[in-house]
Amino acid sequence: MFLANLKVCGITTRETALFCAREGIGALGAVFFKPSPRYVSPQQARALFEGLPPRIVRVGVFVDLKADEVIAIARIAALDTVQLHGHESPADAAALRLAGFHVVKVLKSTGEKLVADASQFPSEVGILVESGRGTLPGGNGAAWDWSAARPLSTRRPLGIAGGLTPLNLIEAAQAAHAAAWDVSSGVETAPGVKDHEAVAQLAQAARALSGAATGAFWKGDYESCPA
Repeated sequence: MFLANLKVCGITTRETALFCAREGIGALGAVFFKPSPRYVSPQQARALFEGLPPRIVRVGVFVDLKADEVIAIARIAALDTVQLHGHESPADAAALRLAGFHVVKVLKSTGEKLVADASQFPSEVGILVESGRGTLPGGNGAAWDWSAARPLSTRRPLGIAGGLTPLNLIEAAQAAHAAAWDVSSGVETAPGVKDHEAVAQLAQAARALSGAATGAFWKGDYESCPA
């Protein structure tokens, strides 16, 4: 089964990229935030993803860069989708979409505030909800009350990140009513070092989710994602 809505982020080795592809992971993420231990250069990212099946979405993670900087990096790395983890505006998202990239905006609010924050972005922009705790942008491996993201799910498909592991993926996805899932430290032995056995277990858990192969959240196909 091709797991179109499951993303493994923080890919740092070609070996891991190939393993994820064999497991049917639908999206792979490269981090372009230099303070992160998972940082790779645009040239490294391109080499990591080169030759992978075209249906696998190449995602770049960015934090508070100007739109033209994101576009330049994304083109070098041959990305499909840009994931914005900072204070980027709807205007930034529009500029990136105009340049030909799918856009996923990370929001760190919950409940009705999440609904209000998400409403600032058009439906063509994906919304990824994370806990926002920790010292670095991202979920920082911290589990949170995933059900607090659920109010948004009645209005548009959403993804969740933060503290996801093979053991809690199903629980978290159901609690948030999430259409997509983004996992990094939950399948690592150290920052940036993916545990392939854990990746395989994650893929196995995702196969049990009814929406794992429906639509293509990471590719911008939100209308066909499970409601």
